[in-house]
Amino acid sequence: MDFKWHPGMAVSQKQKSIQELHMVAKNNGIDSILEVSSKSMNELGVALSAFNLCITTKLKKQSFTVETAFQGSKVFEQGGPFVDLIGMDSLTAKKDLRIKESGNLTHFEFFGKIFPNTPRTFFYDWLYINALVQNQDLAAQVAMYDAFSDIEFNPKKSINCQAYSIALYVSLNKNGLLEQALISPDSFLSLTANQYSNQLRAKPIQISMI
Repeated sequence: MDFKWHPGMAVSQKQKSIQELHMVAKNNGIDSILEVSSKSMNELGVALSAFNLCITTKLKKQSFTVETAFQGSKVFEQGGPFVDLIGMDSLTAKKDLRIKESGNLTHFEFFGKIFPNTPRTFFYDWLYINALVQNQDLAAQVAMYDAFSDIEFNPKKSINCQAYSIALYVSLNKNGLLEQALISPDSFLSLTANQYSNQLRAKPIQISMI
């Protein structure tokens, strides 16, 4: 889907691009679209950003953002997981030099659970959807939208996309598979196998999987 891009790092420029994207989408029959990022003009979209959405552990009741949980779970050839990143400021965790200087990503480890780095977005999707389910007020509002966008997602630099994670959540929920998917990571992967096989991502796994 082609749309006019407004270059620049300013929030105002990002929001102009969001408006352009949504206008083109609506012209193609997609009416209700939610931008999910810190640049969203909708408070719900901002709250759903991985930088803001929190997940709480069942055992110790620790809360932290999806972003810091994701970054703090990465295991590389030369280090990790860097669990001290969990609970930090989201942007600080994402920019931690160890993420970029520890070699190739081998897998993820989240509170003792091991996750492979393929399918590429498996761990991120599992983590994000578990967090969303814990925030039922936000999850209920998501159902009102037909589509989701993430203006910050750059397929040349990134692999994970929070808009995709939400769309996957909606699909599982509408098909009555959400509860079963969340029984375990293995169950989640089994039920989402077809979606992952359809991911058209030609980009090879990069070092940091930002």
